[in-house]
Amino acid sequence: MKLFSALVSTCTIALSSIASALPEGIEHIQTLEGIEEYRLHENGLRVLLMPNEGLPVATVMVTYNVGSRNEVTGTTGATHILEHMMFKGTERFNSGDSSDYSSQMERIGARSNATTYFDRTNYYATLSRDYVPLAIELEADRMRNLRILEADLASEMTVVRNEYERGENNPVRTLIKEIYAAAFVAQPYGHPTIGWRSDIENTSPDKLRAFYNTFYWPENAVLTVIGGFDHEATLESIKQFYGPVPKAPTAIPVVDTTEPKQLGPRRLIIERSGQVGVVMTAFKAPEGAHQDWAALTLIEQIVGADKTGRLYRALEDIGKASATFTHAPQLRDPSLFMLAAYMTPQATHEETEAIILDELKKLISGGVTEDELARA
Repeated sequence: MKLFSALVSTCTIALSSIASALPEGIEHIQTLEGIEEYRLHENGLRVLLMPNEGLPVATVMVTYNVGSRNEVTGTTGATHILEHMMFKGTERFNSGDSSDYSSQMERIGARSNATTYFDRTNYYATLSRDYVPLAIELEADRMRNLRILEADLASEMTVVRNEYERGENNPVRTLIKEIYAAAFVAQPYGHPTIGWRSDIENTSPDKLRAFYNTFYWPENAVLTVIGGFDHEATLESIKQFYGPVPKAPTAIPVVDTTEPKQLGPRRLIIERSGQVGVVMTAFKAPEGAHQDWAALTLIEQIVGADKTGRLYRALEDIGKASATFTHAPQLRDPSLFMLAAYMTPQATHEETEAIILDELKKLISGGVTEDELARA
C-alpha cells in the first residue's frame, strides 16, 4: 500500500510539473506511450510531442483533417493542388526575397515534403533541432496567409498534370482507381485523390482560395514534433506563432454521407496494351477505428503477402502468378480490402479469380494456424 501511494504521489508531482511549465493558454491533455498531447485554448490546435533528447534532428509535421473525401463534384483534386500551392509562399515569406518555405528549408539542409490522401493532407520537414522554431513559425504563417496567385498556379499545373499522367499510364493504379469509383457511388472515396481530369483542368485561384478558407484552420489541424528538440522552447514557439491564429469563423464542414448497402457484385474490365494481366478482387471493409481492423491486418498478411502468403503459394505453385499484393487502407470511413495477382501468360483471368475466391473460402471455413499468426 505504501508503494502504491508513493507511485501515485510521484505521478501527481510529474503531472503537476508539466502543467506548471506550460505557457499560458496551452493545456496538457494526456501522455500515452511517450507521446504528449496538448491543446491551444485560443483556437483548438492539437499538438503532439514525442521528445528524444539524444537525437540531433527532429521532424515537424502539420496534418490537416482534409483530404479527397472532403471534395465534391467540381472541386476534385483541390486538396492535392492546394498541397502544391502551399509551397509557393505567403505575404510575409515568399520567393521575392527567397524567404519562402522551400528556400528556407533548402538553406538549412532540411528535407521537406507533403502528401495528400483520402482523409488528410500533411506537411513535414526533418531538420536540425536548432531549426525547430523556424519550422513552426513557417508552418503557422502559411496556415492562414497563403498567397494563391494565377502565375504560381499555372506553373504548378505542369507538375500536377505530369503526376496525373503517370497514374493513368500505370495499369494497376488505374484499376484501383476504377474499382473505388465502382465501389462507392455515394461516399466520396469514389473519386481519386488526384481528382478527375476535367476538375483539375478547370481549377482556379478562386476555387482553391475557397477550399483553403474552408479547411485550413488550427482546430482542423494537428502539429506534431518528434525527435530531438528543446521541450520548453518548442512549447513557447507553438504559443508564440500559433496562438494568434484565429479559429474558423464558421463551423468546418463534415462529411456525413454513408455508402448505401451494395445489392450485388460489381465487375469491371480495364483493357490496356501489355503482356501482364492483373486480377483484383475487392470487398467492403470497416473503418480504420473498427475493433475488427487488427484481425483484418493479420488476414491481409496471411493471405496476401507476396512470396509467403496463401494466395501467392496457391497461384505460384501452379505457375499462374508471378506476384500478389494486397491493398487495405486504414481510413476514417469504411473502405475496401483488396487482393490482387499478377498473372503469368499461362493463366486466364477467370481461373485466377476462382483461385483467389477459393482461398478466401478456405480462410472462412478453416481459419488460420498458429504458425501463420506468428509469421504475420
